[in-house]
Amino acid sequence: MEQTFKIEGRNPVIEAIKSGRSIDKIYILKGELNGSIIKIKAMARDKKIPVVEIDKKKFSDMSDISASQGVIASVSPVDYVDVEDIIKIAENKNEPLFVVLLDEIEDPHNLGAIIRTANAAGAHGVIIPKHRSAYITATVAKTAAGACFYTPVAKVTNLVNTMKKLKDYGVWFYGADMNGEKDIFETSFSGKIGIVIGNEGKGISPTVKKECDFMVNIPMMGEVESLNASVSAGIFMYSALKSRR
Repeated sequence: MEQTFKIEGRNPVIEAIKSGRSIDKIYILKGELNGSIIKIKAMARDKKIPVVEIDKKKFSDMSDISASQGVIASVSPVDYVDVEDIIKIAENKNEPLFVVLLDEIEDPHNLGAIIRTANAAGAHGVIIPKHRSAYITATVAKTAAGACFYTPVAKVTNLVNTMKKLKDYGVWFYGADMNGEKDIFETSFSGKIGIVIGNEGKGISPTVKKECDFMVNIPMMGEVESLNASVSAGIFMYSALKSRR
């Protein structure tokens, strides 16, 4: 039987329905009939998604978060795409490819934040190592809210080989590194680009770093020595957005 995961909260559930995501069932806390719950029920009816009202105890047993807002959707796992699909998305938009590669990101909240920002900053997709896909499937629905339904995620067997193939397509890779030789504010992210974000503690692995065309740093003016991975990723992606606009 295919494993399912939960989306909790009114806005995330609304985004899941709007995106056309495959939703098995929506559970609503009995008695919750106000505001956006009415909208969710109407949207579910239009999409022919079953809605079940359950009592407080059963709802509490199902919920994993405190801010579920009286609604939980049971969804199918993340629909992964191929790297070629991401390329086609860029080509169909007549835009130079913009991808984000995640090299062993471990914290689920970083993962969710990066996927949300990738969507907001106009990235065409996110690429992850295949051996991390089970982890991403299990955490993305809880941490990326609606963005995970709009941001294509491709899983690949080998990031290095994928980078080499994308280089043949004309992609330039920018690695986020506090010791990078280029200043992010003096870097142009024009053309076909890939932004590489490394592990929270170890950074970008040596083999992946070797394939990066540029290692780029974010200037640190205060006493802290480094930024959270998702914060760094956000700065990189919006710097890229500024260049591309």
